Amino acid sequence: MPTFIGFNTQGQNKKFTLTDFELIKRDLANAFNIRQGELPGRPGYGSNLWAYLFENQTTTNTQLILQELSRIVSGDPRIRLVDTQLYPQENGLRVELDVQVVPSTTAERLSVFFDTSSQQASLS
Repeated sequence: MPTFIGFNTQGQNKKFTLTDFELIKRDLANAFNIRQGELPGRPGYGSNLWAYLFENQTTTNTQLILQELSRIVSGDPRIRLVDTQLYPQENGLRVELDVQVVPSTTAERLSVFFDTSSQQASLS
């Protein structure tokens, strides 16, 4: 029996229900793609990462990106951030997140690509 059950219409044809880790991934993708302050009634929800992606990759900027990633992941009580790796790419930034599903010891690695040309974050 699934622990988490949710609803999703993005990229779905007939089956709109998502469960467990697939639901967590969809919710995390939403948090990365929504700019902070855009969601009515929830000014703290969303991401400021896009402001950092267009800056030079200095040590300070890298720390700000890591802090923002940690803030976003900590906003979801179902997961805990274990490790983060950043890989600058030509058209954006690839981030590998090792997260642990909270009620268990299940660990998953998420790869997120922040594409600066389309300004979209995609999880794989």
